[in-house]
Amino acid sequence: MKKRTGYFPPDFGRMQSCRWLRAVFCILLCALLLTGCHEKTEEEKKAGGKEIKVVLTTGFDKDEIFRIESTSCSVSEVMVYLTNTQNQYESIYGKQIWKKTLRGTTLEQNVKDTVLAELAEIKVMSLLAEKYGVTLTEREKTLAQQAGETYFASLNETEIEALGVDEKSLTAMYEEYATADKVYRYIIKDINPEISDDEARTITVAHILIKTYTLDGSGERVPFDDVEKRQAYERAEEILTRIQNGEDFDSLVTKYNEDSKSIYSFGKGEMESGFEKAAFNLGTDEISDIVETEYGYHIIKCISTFNREETDANKVKIVEQRRKEVFSQEYDAFADSLARNMNTDVWESVAMIHDENVTTSEFFRIYDTYFGSVFREES
Repeated sequence: MKKRTGYFPPDFGRMQSCRWLRAVFCILLCALLLTGCHEKTEEEKKAGGKEIKVVLTTGFDKDEIFRIESTSCSVSEVMVYLTNTQNQYESIYGKQIWKKTLRGTTLEQNVKDTVLAELAEIKVMSLLAEKYGVTLTEREKTLAQQAGETYFASLNETEIEALGVDEKSLTAMYEEYATADKVYRYIIKDINPEISDDEARTITVAHILIKTYTLDGSGERVPFDDVEKRQAYERAEEILTRIQNGEDFDSLVTKYNEDSKSIYSFGKGEMESGFEKAAFNLGTDEISDIVETEYGYHIIKCISTFNREETDANKVKIVEQRRKEVFSQEYDAFADSLARNMNTDVWESVAMIHDENVTTSEFFRIYDTYFGSVFREES
């Protein structure tokens, strides 16, 4: 799970390695499908973030979802994003995933809201591009046209009708996506902070988790009562005693760990604070006392106090995060000044398409095919 600081653009790495999709999975599915995820809560990660507020207004065209100043979002744009995201989900988790709920809201509604937020970000960024005079080159416009043609050619008649698109509208979507990508890179182009080994240090640990919660029918966590919690602590104490008496840690992990994972590599600020503090205070092969987090009781063993490869990779992530923070400041100030209005009646009528003939999922991959190398060359 990656932290979001403030309000930054869509993760354009999504087209390169599906990071955006994985981020959405972590946000929406961790509480639903995993049992021992112990990184920072999403509420903590979103602290300080801003949402684009929209209000009901009149005078919309029949297919308009929202307006932000001079730009607007159509039903067809939402359907392209929503349908591609839906089919990416289903390719991994199957169609039954939509039966899940999160805090009383269906996963479908959560994904709809995520798509709406992403499109709102892109619209704001297109306006920000106008402010800075950032435009696409003729080559980039040609690539957008080729991408639109390629994606349109991949659609069958049912999909074309369901999405309500043609080559012209798809080209415009790719142009807008590329413009958002380009203005982000323009604003952060001179942000190249030096990151020390200590700041980026990544460690690797193994752990045993004894949970202090269960999940209800909707996937919500239900904390143990005092008696159950005491029993869980006693189990952790027993396991720790066995480790201290010489039993093999890995064997006890296999037998008792209640997390979906047993090994984690992470840097500072990426895990729940109590877990992280205990882990970073360990030397190689040292084992912690019992560490309590909101997920339960942990016994942590340090595998490596410094991972060169992971630390170097973390430096890249930290630099990117700093860039996003800089962009966020610029974006927030600009977005707060914009008038935005929502066509709630049309938005509420939007729904996922459940049709075996609608399987399209290539919109974002095609973007990367045409633009990935272009923007990497400029970086």
